[in-house]
Amino acid sequence: MPITARDREILRLALPALGALVAEPLFLIADYAIAGHGLGTSAVGALGVAGTVLSTLVYLCVFLAYGTTASVARQIGAGNTERAMRSGVDGLWLAFGIGVALIVVGWPLSPAIVDLFGATATQSADAVTYLRISLLGTPGMLVVLAGTGVLRGMQDTRTPLVVAVGSFALNALLNAWFVLGLHWGIAGSAWGTVLAQTLGAAVYLWVVVGGARRAGVPLAPDLAGIAQAGTASVALLVRTVCLRIVLLVATAVATRMGTAELAAHAIATQLWTLLALCLDAIAIAGQAITGRSLGAGDADGTRDATRRMVWWGVWSGVVLGVLVVAGRPFFPGIFDADPLVTAELLGVLWVVALFQPISGVVFVLDGVLIGAGDQRYLAWAGVWTTLAYLPVALVAGDLVVLWLALGVWMIARMLTLGIRAYGTRWLVTGG
Repeated sequence: MPITARDREILRLALPALGALVAEPLFLIADYAIAGHGLGTSAVGALGVAGTVLSTLVYLCVFLAYGTTASVARQIGAGNTERAMRSGVDGLWLAFGIGVALIVVGWPLSPAIVDLFGATATQSADAVTYLRISLLGTPGMLVVLAGTGVLRGMQDTRTPLVVAVGSFALNALLNAWFVLGLHWGIAGSAWGTVLAQTLGAAVYLWVVVGGARRAGVPLAPDLAGIAQAGTASVALLVRTVCLRIVLLVATAVATRMGTAELAAHAIATQLWTLLALCLDAIAIAGQAITGRSLGAGDADGTRDATRRMVWWGVWSGVVLGVLVVAGRPFFPGIFDADPLVTAELLGVLWVVALFQPISGVVFVLDGVLIGAGDQRYLAWAGVWTTLAYLPVALVAGDLVVLWLALGVWMIARMLTLGIRAYGTRWLVTGG
């Protein structure tokens, strides 16, 4: 099929977004690789627990990026730059406030949260150490989410790419120095990530604040605007909670299977996340294009863009699945996995590869409906698909069956999103 002008627009936004999205899970993958070589299998398992908790805390707030992208893009399409930047400034203040609240609440509760996963005493102690230090970086991480949403809404995915790549490179260097050079243990791994994320947040503040000043938007917090930004994202938060419940349950089930299973699950989860974010690059383009075109009143253009992005999602998933199969023999060695972990991981990777094309459709349609502001439907769809997943996951007796349950969940998501996208109720135009 020939490349059209619509395809070029999609790729112009998706390719830089791909680089930025891939850099995000590389923060934890770098931690896993360095911990595996310098600290051993037990530390990798501890990172699996702490990383799941931290990712849950951060990505429950993903509305700071996705919701801001949709609202800013819609206002840009409607020609209202000042309102777009006001939304962006409100999002930054909301992100910082939530980050501070997470530190205050999460620090004393860290041991109790880690205990829910049933890890060994050594893994639990390491997980608490990593989690508590990493919490100090949550204001920066959430500011990065909000700032990314502002720039994506303004059709700029290149700046987030530059910041993400720079942050990842700094994170890897600091982790190697702190863990392998200074021998700070798992605490060094956490401190490297905190410093890298905080510096990335400073860059976003500089860019967004500059844009707000040029648009004549005040930088002082607007309590009414911040409250509106928070309450408007409740439905998107419900959707995100459902996604995190799925991953938390999977980690809890894997933890009770044993140390080797937990380590293999932790590695496979990070690989799955990396692949999902590769596919989500097209969805990021979908958020920006959908919000802008609906804001400009172009429903037909939105429909055409959606069809093209689904096509790109399917074939991208096929390519990624083939790459997983080809790289399957080499993944355990990257993390210095012992024979028991290797055996578990090799079985799971077949499932990971199998569901990549379905994931391609799911992530694209999810991004399109977020860009359209169809959060209420996404919330209900998230509830029903989670209910389809839980019974299968909770009876899983081995790691491969647990990952097949994740496949059932993806199929349910594809059906619910596809039905909605086929209709017209989400095609609401105007600013």
